[in-house]
Amino acid sequence: MEQRINFFAKGQNAMKSMYGIGTYLSKCSIEQELLHLIYFRVSQINGCAYCLDMHSKDLLATGDQPQRLFLLDAWREAPLYSERERTALEWAEAVTKITHGDVSDEVYTKATAVFSEEELIDLTLAITAINSYNRINISFRTQAGSYKVGQHKVQPTS
Repeated sequence: MEQRINFFAKGQNAMKSMYGIGTYLSKCSIEQELLHLIYFRVSQINGCAYCLDMHSKDLLATGDQPQRLFLLDAWREAPLYSERERTALEWAEAVTKITHGDVSDEVYTKATAVFSEEELIDLTLAITAINSYNRINISFRTQAGSYKVGQHKVQPTS
């Protein structure tokens, strides 16, 4: 597949608001490693090769184990994830796959038992952000494989 538009080069003005969300998320209440895990899982669901390349490399650079990435699609059956990670993954899947018009009360209740209201808001914002990036990359056929760790790192502001 040939890339359609390089939005990193051509879409700087349009993407400024997205970068602002990234800046916020870089210092939010959710651990960065958990955010990368969520970004990777949502990108699996959406089939975004560019984001899978990026977040797998970022996760491995933070010291996460390859086996956790290999088994992430089967996280419910794999014993490699904490309760907090499992809850975040379930929430991420529910928010990403809103097929029945809402996120179920059962999933919401589980999430509020593990995450504070602020954390759940931040987690939801992260999920919607990666879904947006997935859709942009898929639409414009951003080529996977060339990402270097830290290439899109947001520099937190004080």
